[in-house]
Amino acid sequence: MYSYLLHQVTRMLARVSDRYSPSRMLTFDAVHVFKTFQLMKKHGSVSRTLLMQELGLGEGSIKTLVKHLKMNALVETSNGGMWMSEKGLRLYSKLSNVIASEMTIPKCSINIGKFNHAVLLKGEAAEVGNGIEQRDAAIKSGAVGATTLVFDSDRFLMPGKNMDPVKSEPNIIKSMTEKLHPENGDVVIIGSADNKRIAEFAAKSAALITVSAHHKH
Repeated sequence: MYSYLLHQVTRMLARVSDRYSPSRMLTFDAVHVFKTFQLMKKHGSVSRTLLMQELGLGEGSIKTLVKHLKMNALVETSNGGMWMSEKGLRLYSKLSNVIASEMTIPKCSINIGKFNHAVLLKGEAAEVGNGIEQRDAAIKSGAVGATTLVFDSDRFLMPGKNMDPVKSEPNIIKSMTEKLHPENGDVVIIGSADNKRIAEFAAKSAALITVSAHHKH
């Protein structure tokens, strides 16, 4: 039942980021929708100006994003801003139970970008394969790559291998453990890019694709 509900959540994100008119291409996708929900959760109410700054989108794209959110009854608006509706709160709550925590990571031996952003997925270790799908999703988002780790036996390991790539990075292990709060069976995806926002969005895009693939049936 939980898998079905989470599948409905990821489908809703895709629906909001889908174009309603064949003649109009959209410049935002599911990761922008997810980030919008995170901003509303953090601030309570968000303005279009804040969304433009945080999402890196133009005014026209933000207007369309808000319109799509309203069409799906996920937000309420006033002249003062936009906030999550009850439906939106339920959707975000389900998704944040899986995409549970995140952090920035300094450049080290396990990442390749100037900026690196990590996202933790609860209980998704069996779904990541060898990490190629996550890497490809990150690159599609403009990143230089992504590193996927599974947390098993209280260690961060390469997927499908008993290889601990961070054992020589005790400070990174300590930081990820304290900030991400991993448990055995969790996944950490690190998006790497030469731009801070791209690194963050790449990690989140890879996370959303992982969750969507797991819960599509």
